Amino acid sequence: MGQGNPVHLGPGVSAQITAERGTRARVARLILEHGPVTAASLGERLGLTPAAVRRHLDALLCDGMIESRTARPRGQRGRGRPAKLFAITDDGRSAFVHAYDDLAGSALRFLAERLGDEAVSEFAQAQISGLVSRLEQLMREVPADQRVRVLAEALSAEGYAASSTKTGQGGEQLCQHHCPVAHVAAAFPQLCEAETEAFGQLLGTPVQRLATIANGDGVCTTHVSSHALAARQAPTQISSTSTSKESGR
Repeated sequence: MGQGNPVHLGPGVSAQITAERGTRARVARLILEHGPVTAASLGERLGLTPAAVRRHLDALLCDGMIESRTARPRGQRGRGRPAKLFAITDDGRSAFVHAYDDLAGSALRFLAERLGDEAVSEFAQAQISGLVSRLEQLMREVPADQRVRVLAEALSAEGYAASSTKTGQGGEQLCQHHCPVAHVAAAFPQLCEAETEAFGQLLGTPVQRLATIANGDGVCTTHVSSHALAARQAPTQISSTSTSKESGR
């Protein structure tokens, strides 16, 4: 059979396809943010007919973006069929993550090309300042020996799956087992640098980043010096600085 001419879609058909894709993305996003949910709930939120919702759900199921589950009955139920719930799959979640990564990476590359690396650093500082403003008051009220644990809990609430452990030297390790911006941070280390600086500011003691997911490590690991050790070293550092200035006269 000979190769036919390419099919050219009219503007009306193209617009319809674009609208369909946009609605399907909205359905997937709602399932990601509010799932597991029923088809009826999705229809109510988006103003779609049952047939339209079913069409989009079938497409998302076929692509492996979502999966269906049977709702557990609550209390006494009639003889009707059990409700079916729809939840996002790991592939579906990854698709959203990569989409955000691509957009963020493109934006930062544009910023670096137009304004230079300093602009990227300023952007990273501005982004992490939100975390600092949300937590600085809480950290001031928390005893020094509890701050790493509280910070880990706060980071976990924001999707970083963080934990804290004591070390043999009296310090602690703050571990982040997930990083939502790892792919972008691999290209722009300023994001990790700004985050590390923010940790030191919030905890009120020196910190050192030992490993990052962005650099290929399994976990982002930050060593946090004990407040007692930092307090003992501070006078020595001041004295050393003073002696250096005196000798420079």
